[in-house]
Amino acid sequence: MDDTPVLELTDLRVRFDSPDGPVEAVRGVSLHVARGETVAVVGESGSGKSQMMMGAMGLLAANGCADGSARYHGRELVGMPKTALDRIRGRHVTMIFQEPMTSLDPLYRIERQIAEPLMVHGRLSRRAARARALELLELVQIPRAAARMQAYPHELSGGQRQRVMIAMALANDPDLLIADEPTTALDVTIQAEILSLLADLQQRLGMAILFITHDLGIVEAFADRVYVMRAGRMVEEGATAQVFAAPARTYTRMLLDAEPEGRKAPVDASAPVLLAGQNVNVTFGGGVGGFLTPETPELKAVQDVSLTLQRGQTLGIVGESGSGKSTLGRALLRLLPSTGRIQFEGTEISVLDRRAMRPHRKQLQMVFQDPYGSLSPRLTVGEIVTEGLLVHAPEIGAEERDAAAVRALQEVDLDPAVRNRFPHEFSGGQRQRIAIARALVLTPDVIVLDEPTSALDRSVQKQVIALLRDLQTRHGMSYLFISHDLSVVQAISDSVMVMKDGCIVEAGPTAEVFSTPRTDYTRRLMRAAFDLSAVLAERAA
Repeated sequence: MDDTPVLELTDLRVRFDSPDGPVEAVRGVSLHVARGETVAVVGESGSGKSQMMMGAMGLLAANGCADGSARYHGRELVGMPKTALDRIRGRHVTMIFQEPMTSLDPLYRIERQIAEPLMVHGRLSRRAARARALELLELVQIPRAAARMQAYPHELSGGQRQRVMIAMALANDPDLLIADEPTTALDVTIQAEILSLLADLQQRLGMAILFITHDLGIVEAFADRVYVMRAGRMVEEGATAQVFAAPARTYTRMLLDAEPEGRKAPVDASAPVLLAGQNVNVTFGGGVGGFLTPETPELKAVQDVSLTLQRGQTLGIVGESGSGKSTLGRALLRLLPSTGRIQFEGTEISVLDRRAMRPHRKQLQMVFQDPYGSLSPRLTVGEIVTEGLLVHAPEIGAEERDAAAVRALQEVDLDPAVRNRFPHEFSGGQRQRIAIARALVLTPDVIVLDEPTSALDRSVQKQVIALLRDLQTRHGMSYLFISHDLSVVQAISDSVMVMKDGCIVEAGPTAEVFSTPRTDYTRRLMRAAFDLSAVLAERAA
């Protein structure tokens, strides 16, 4: 039997040219993945995990270059002509990219995007490719899959877009799947379903999986072996059980121990209400391009939701992908049309037009779920962070704005020297910190944080949670914290609302909801979040 690794990297290096000089993202890493094996690569944000694989697969940005060796079944990929690489990529080796919104073409419907690789690599007819695309969407648990075939990427939730990317990657039954943070935007129950699906396909097809992630719970439950990266180098490797039980390096132990700590001090009951929603509804047309059709008359994304947010309070909103969490957050900030009443500091903002809303925008900020999609690729990080100051504080000069950018970047643990670089030069986790810095620079009263820690490793999550708590104490900020990561929600929230199908199914103080959930749905979320290994074992049985 051929024991040649499916993928073998030897002394692989990746370098980027930048205005501040060369940046060495990957510094001589080596790893191998055998047939049917699941290998995880973990490490802090910016450690080079994603760029290592982008370099191996010839997918670096224009200012990047790779050298060293990356062999697929013994065939050298580094330096291989693009036409030859294209015969391997998408058919034999597929990738699930970290940010699905920027990986999906905004101009094409989901059906076309899944069907195209089936027609190119699988030689299927258009009709057969469409049937296979529908089968794949159902396989990855997309609700109303037939209707969603005709949707554009922006019409899907973050978790649904990520499932579309997984469907595309699995379309041609590859023998190597490179999954870069494939469950980042997925709620815990869908995570378990997707991991079970991958495990089943791996067993049936003999597929190898290279799993790049910061989620150590998934690594422990899913991976055979693990590599640990730091600052572009491999610092530890071994069988997953061995590394988790007895890590050889202090850095690995730090990663394993870096859980969000403590609980938020409760907000004073007499604190004034800053933001309130009463019977908020958001409805989208469910047909092609948003037009109504007999099959899909409408989608009620948010249904009669009422809430209050006091000064200094953090309200956590949890629920499965597509439950309406992000839509509710955008509606409360008047970024989406809605019905019902929305009040900010006693003013009913739900009746204000765009011009009348503008004075309130400085105090109502949002950190979006997809940081790369919300950061302008044409602006430097410094310009992105201070963009809001140009609009809301035009009296501030360039020197003062630059000083504000330095402070904001330092607060999210980024070196201010990077402010002359562009978004594509950063990892997903670093981009998420840039997005948080952009919101914080205005010191708003209310921030809607939509999955603000989803792309962050645990050590940086811990820092960001501590930062958000500190800013809340110093400035009296209020947060609407939308997340599928229940351990983070538990650490930062005063109270929690659980959403399902656009409705609130449970709400209450955080400690009460987590210790004694009243609904089966909430209990299922909790179990999938805190006992993933047991859930996967049950599904396998």
